[in-house]
This record gives sequence, C-alpha cells and structure tokens, in this order.
Amino acid sequence: MKTSQKIIEYIREHRQVTGQELTDFLGITDRGVRKQLFTLLKQGVLTKKGHPPIVYYQINDSLKEMVELSVLPKSIIEVIDQNYLYITPTGEKLVGLVGFKSWCKKQNLPLEKTSYEYVAMLEKFAQYKKRGFIDGLAKLHRTYNQVFLDDLYYLDFYSIDRFGKTKLGQLLLYAKQSQQTALMSELIDTLAPMIEKLIILKNITSVGFIPPTVKRQVQFMSVLKKKLKLKLRFITIQKIKSEVAVPQKSLGKLADRIENARHSIAVNDKSSHDNILLIDDAVGSGATLNETAKQMREKGIVGGKIIGLAIVGSYKGFDVISEV
Repeated sequence: MKTSQKIIEYIREHRQVTGQELTDFLGITDRGVRKQLFTLLKQGVLTKKGHPPIVYYQINDSLKEMVELSVLPKSIIEVIDQNYLYITPTGEKLVGLVGFKSWCKKQNLPLEKTSYEYVAMLEKFAQYKKRGFIDGLAKLHRTYNQVFLDDLYYLDFYSIDRFGKTKLGQLLLYAKQSQQTALMSELIDTLAPMIEKLIILKNITSVGFIPPTVKRQVQFMSVLKKKLKLKLRFITIQKIKSEVAVPQKSLGKLADRIENARHSIAVNDKSSHDNILLIDDAVGSGATLNETAKQMREKGIVGGKIIGLAIVGSYKGFDVISEV
C-alpha cells in the first residue's frame, strides 16, 4: 500500500490526526510526512485546521460529491491553481482548485461549467494589465478636476464580478483583519517582485508609505516597509489625529473621502526628491494618494514624478472599497 493511501486510511479510522501521530504510525521522517500531507492537501483529499505547532488533518468529506479532477483540462486546472484563493467561513485557507471546488459547492454551482467561466473572466480582466500592472490614471482624471499623480497603478482588482475577491484581495483583507504576520508575509512575498520591478521601470529614488487610520497592534504597512528592505530614501507621511478617527472605508461619498484625506494626511518632509513612489494598500476613490501628491507638490519637494501604487483597486470606476 502506498504511503499516501496509508495516511488516508489512518485518518479515516481516527477522524483527525496530527503530523506527529502520522510520523509515529508510519515510521518515516517528519519531512516525508509533510511532503505527503502537502500533496494530499493540494489534491483536496485532506483539509487541515489549526496553526503550527498544533495542526490537525482530516478527510475532506465536503468535496466527496464534487466532479472529479479528470473532467477538467490541465490548462484550466493550472490557471485556477495559480489564481484562486478561498477563505472559508471557519477561517480555512484553500488554495487553487481545492478552494474553487469548495466555493462552487457552497454556491451550489457546477464545477466544470463554472471553471471555464472563471478562466474566461480572468482572461477578460487580464486585458487591463500591462507588464503586470493595471493603469488607473485615466479613471483618476475622470474623477477629479486636478490630479497630482503622474501615474497610478495597482497590482490587481479587489474583486471581479460574481467571483468576488481576487487572490490578492483575499490575502489583503484577511492579513489586515486577522493580524497574522504569516499571512502578511505571504502577501508581501507575492508583492515584492512587482514593487521592485516598478521601482526599476520608473527610476524611483524615494518612497512613501500611506499610514493607516485604524489603530492595530500589527500594522500591515509597517510590516511591508520592513520586509521590503528597499534601499531608497523614505518620505515621512503622517496621519493627523482627530478627536474621532474616521477611516476612509467608512465614508461612502466621494466628497467625504476627499475632505477626510485633506484633513488627515500630512507630509512632513522638506528635502528634495526625484521620482517618488507612494504605496497604499487599496485604491477606492484615490483621494488619499491624490491628496498626498498634492501636498508634496505644494511643498516643492518633488523634482521628478510621483507614482502611485496600490495592491488592489476597484474595477468599476473608483467605487469605494469599504472592507479593507
């Protein structure tokens, strides 16, 4: 009997087990067990719950009635594996086809038909990307009378029609909400190559990180700044404290967001900079980035261009992203 089959039979008998239990049962190395578990999780045979050092594995009963993998072409499976992420209501992170199958099950949708529709949707949205970046500047010009950014990019849309939040959208939302540094690190590992690519493309010499409004024990932007380890000059941007902190995401009207940004952002820097990169986590209205760029120009500290970059942005115009 194959090792993988032994694992399945053992878990089926004991319902849920730890990796250490499997190591003791099989008499093989921890590494060997982890490799087997990784494969079975990816195939959707098992699910897990908990966090290291205590993680339990069980048979994925919820997927038994789903259509088998063999009905889908390899090309479709590869696209879904690369792009899809589903966070279950219980907080389980299901990657790729495993997550997509679970989501289809929950929505009562046929896997095969929905898989083709999802890939077609990705192809539709891919047309907005050039070199891996989505250009949001034209939308900004349609929203504001004055635009102070020279360019605005984001790495993906926050959500895509009926399929909901994208992989980056999911990671960003739950990294901030859960305060888990492991999830933040996973997101940053995905972002870092693209940020470094833009820095080279635009000859960036200085960078500024948009500070958060909501007080959290672990701030994502602080973790991002630390882990990127950029060898650039940093521009000090601060949030102005008010009697009551009003997050941008709580404001539904564009005018309110613009007013909020105007009175809550302060650029505390007097030195001269060439090309500046402003990094924010999400672009909804674009008010914060535009206001920050305005202050930089009014202070006369910009010798080159100001480039805005967000992890995710809205697809339909500048709809307010209220979750992140």
